[in-house]
Amino acid sequence: MTENTMTESTMTENNIYSAYDAFARVMSEDWGPRCVKAKLPNVKKLLLKHIPQNSSILDICCGTGELAENLQNQGYQVTGLDGSSELLHYARNKAPQSKFILEDARYFKLPASFNGVICTNFGFNHITELEDLTLTFKNVYEALLPGGLFVFDLRLDECYRGSWNGDILGDASDEQGWTLIRFYNQETKIGNIYITIYNPVDNSWKRSELNWFVKGYGLQEVTSALKEAGFTDINHYQAGTGMLFNRLSGKAGEYYFVTKK
Repeated sequence: MTENTMTESTMTENNIYSAYDAFARVMSEDWGPRCVKAKLPNVKKLLLKHIPQNSSILDICCGTGELAENLQNQGYQVTGLDGSSELLHYARNKAPQSKFILEDARYFKLPASFNGVICTNFGFNHITELEDLTLTFKNVYEALLPGGLFVFDLRLDECYRGSWNGDILGDASDEQGWTLIRFYNQETKIGNIYITIYNPVDNSWKRSELNWFVKGYGLQEVTSALKEAGFTDINHYQAGTGMLFNRLSGKAGEYYFVTKK
């Protein structure tokens, strides 16, 4: 049985992102733990060193909660936000002392109560319209306390051009199997992630097919969107070998942005 759970139209409506639900187990058991291990040194360097201990952090596109769990265990007051109810199911189990909100990043409204806002694992690339990305940045600006920091990573157009050429990923076990193939359209700057998942159901296998979309933004587009949202002190760092940062070298097209309200 095939379940088609996403079309491109779902990326432009104010809805909940059920297309990510079927992949939640993989993200919780595999992608999430690996990603937080790689990203945590950068989060510490760019965010945690510059905000008070035990302060409030908003984790946007928090996924299955690995970063929220780590921050919670360090004593921070964490609120996670994601559009997938199944991703948040795992997040709540991993970080029970944190608060989680099921909401679209483009439309959330929270009072100015956070010392820091973070988005990792290229969550904002899944927002495929510049207008919507700007709306998201405005929501973040409103949620930050004066002087609060906003840190996020992003893959720019140059990154997708250089690496998404039909490469295939996958894994299989007795409990689940999946394959993923990625393509990038250099004219539209839209990437497609096609995923097929097999889960055991009633002595058989249920097949689910997902299609995610990502956008390869330009550096000037992102900077302009941040300025329109109200941010002025904007810095960007290219991710380098060993997760070090500088403005000149590193993996082409993967950037961290750091700005302050």
